[in-house]
Amino acid sequence: MSGLVMPEPDGATLARRAEIVADLRAIVPGEGVVDTINEMRAFESDGLTAYRQLPLVVVLPETTAQVSRVLTYCNDRNIRVVPRGSGTSLSGGALPLEDAVLLVLSRFSRILEVDYPNRAVVAQPGVTNLGITHAVESEGFYYAPDPSSQIACSIGGNVAENSGGVHCLKYGLTANNLLGLEMVLMNGEVVRLGGRHLDAEGYDLLGVMTGSEGLLGVVTEVTVRILRKPETARALLIGFPTSEQGGQCVADIIGAGVIPGGMEMMDLPAIRAAEDFVHAGYPLDCEALLIVELDGPAVEVDHLIGLVEKIAIGNGSTSCRISQSEEERLTFWAGRKAAFPAVGRISPDYYCMDGTIPRKELPRVLAGMRELSEQYGLRVANVFHAGDGNLHPLILYDANVPGELDKAEAFGADILRLCVKVGGVLTGEHGVGVEKRDLMPEMFSQADLDQQMRVKCAFDPGHLLNPGKVFPQLRRCAELGRMHIHRGQMPFPDIPRF
Repeated sequence: MSGLVMPEPDGATLARRAEIVADLRAIVPGEGVVDTINEMRAFESDGLTAYRQLPLVVVLPETTAQVSRVLTYCNDRNIRVVPRGSGTSLSGGALPLEDAVLLVLSRFSRILEVDYPNRAVVAQPGVTNLGITHAVESEGFYYAPDPSSQIACSIGGNVAENSGGVHCLKYGLTANNLLGLEMVLMNGEVVRLGGRHLDAEGYDLLGVMTGSEGLLGVVTEVTVRILRKPETARALLIGFPTSEQGGQCVADIIGAGVIPGGMEMMDLPAIRAAEDFVHAGYPLDCEALLIVELDGPAVEVDHLIGLVEKIAIGNGSTSCRISQSEEERLTFWAGRKAAFPAVGRISPDYYCMDGTIPRKELPRVLAGMRELSEQYGLRVANVFHAGDGNLHPLILYDANVPGELDKAEAFGADILRLCVKVGGVLTGEHGVGVEKRDLMPEMFSQADLDQQMRVKCAFDPGHLLNPGKVFPQLRRCAELGRMHIHRGQMPFPDIPRF
């Protein structure tokens, strides 16, 4: 893995591989353990395919009891564990380690209960995001967070990364739609957080787990909130001569008190790629395209459409098309949902970034990205959740050209630094993983990072769960500098020191 420093493999663990595989087969029998090189190739990376590593062994449990036994076994023997859902992570959060058990939750694929009176669904973590909506749509309900990968990404992975989607502006991220979890700690203990009620007593451990990227525990059951499908939903396609004008329109719409169901923006390279791929009827004579969806009672939607049109005209829009049917609305979104694979048709490789900025800074950041594009000599296509300032620049490069991947990564790092500089953050929904790990000091002081590490240590004192992710310094809990020596005697003298 070029340029990426990961924890040094544990030689003792590697030497005991055959024994570990045999022991895990006893815990997860049948086809639950994958240990041949060819079969493990399918798991060597997640959606961030620039980095690949074969795991020690792959384990696919089917029950919470099996997950608990696997973690207890690994904890007792000091074996690292990397949890994995569907593998759609774009930050390398599920990247395996050479000496780690890759714990894959894809066989946890059942909807356990649909509770309409409480407007909740209880699902196993391997259920796809879209699978939850499919389970309830016949009764007029749906699950609001909708990442572009919703057809494939798992709800457990959504919890790990606090995923969003095009409708998160109005209806929130995973955190805003999550009610409860069952999870297994590294020592094998099974705990429950939250439930079907609105809020839980005590500390917000549910909030701590959401977005924790597999560093604190392994989720084995998820309870989410479902919503009634809106009476009416219509979308507008609005073209602008410049991205800056489109960005200003976004800020003005929100400033006017309008909260669309979704508000997405694409620049010309992304527009052309999506139109060639999906044929959604996107205008090709504009530099920026805004998709604004308004939902609610029909009379309210009609009023808001007129208001958004007026704001768009005031920002110099050159075209405005309003969906006249549900089929047309879905076609508008089909191009946006397919933007990532569409861009793959115009470049051998692309590097998908994920930063979030204050909405008012959109014009400044877009201009900054153009300057960086010229500096690095690499094209960039922009697709983003404009309403909440979550950017997804796609840096186009060719991995077969020596040095281009390094340039793309440096370009991406500068984009994220720009996001932080204007008051934003390193990630919106993709997570930190290994991709942004070494950029964490751009946003957090050492005291901040130490405090985050203490939370990690409270859940996983051996630092065995998903090591090498999120924290820029590869160290362990005993290295936090808070050890107190009394009269020459260390506390807990039997604990290994690093």
